[in-house]
Amino acid sequence: MKANELKLIVKEKYSKIAAQSKLQNQSSCCGSTCGCNETDYAIFSDDYSNLDGYMPDADLGLGCGLPTEYAGIKEGDSVLDLGSGAGNDCFVARNIVGESGKVTGLDFTDAMLEKARENAAKLNYANVDFVKGDIEEMPLPDHAFDVVVSNCVLNLVPDKNKAFAEIRRVLKPKGHFCVSDVVIKGNLPENLRKDAEMYAGCVAGALEQDQYIRIINIQGFTDVTIHKKKKIEIPHDILKIYLSADELTAFEKGEIILPVSAVIQKS
Repeated sequence: MKANELKLIVKEKYSKIAAQSKLQNQSSCCGSTCGCNETDYAIFSDDYSNLDGYMPDADLGLGCGLPTEYAGIKEGDSVLDLGSGAGNDCFVARNIVGESGKVTGLDFTDAMLEKARENAAKLNYANVDFVKGDIEEMPLPDHAFDVVVSNCVLNLVPDKNKAFAEIRRVLKPKGHFCVSDVVIKGNLPENLRKDAEMYAGCVAGALEQDQYIRIINIQGFTDVTIHKKKKIEIPHDILKIYLSADELTAFEKGEIILPVSAVIQKS
């Protein structure tokens, strides 16, 4: 599938998800807009409720980690969140940077941007804004940010080399990034990798972990750290759609390794 087609699929899916609550996204059928044979978009999510700055209206249950937990954000920093959705990580970051800092969210889905701006207005923040744009071609200036974060989004970008090149461009010379993302250890079954629904659900677009790190290194980043990993539990009912009987047996024996979420940082 071509990159533009993949982006359109992602945009359409996440436009629907923007209209749903976190509770709907956590249902076994991934909410009222999805069929029961589709991906549960909240199967990766972590609990934000104890974090300072947490805003429930901004939490759609779409992340796969807590990138701000390890990002080393400081008061006064300028922070960029890639694929900012309804603003969940932006508002947590805003609590850290305070009034002297700045937080920018980048997203290419109009419905998510609208929701994020509504949430920011409720909080009356003057130093949080949301910009429409593609991560592969960010409409943002060079060397503008101290920290870049992203939560379960870069796996949805078709050209990850471009994504990390853009991250490098917008970071200040001594800036750094911290992203939570989905990576593969082992081989992803072909039917999962080919399926557009699983791509939009953050699974089929994931790279093998070593390949992911190589791309980061190619773009000039060194001292890369993986802070935390956890296995992603894809429901058995979903796996049955994509895996053959033999593959299911191999999966149950642990012979097929499915994705993990990882918090990855260039420190």
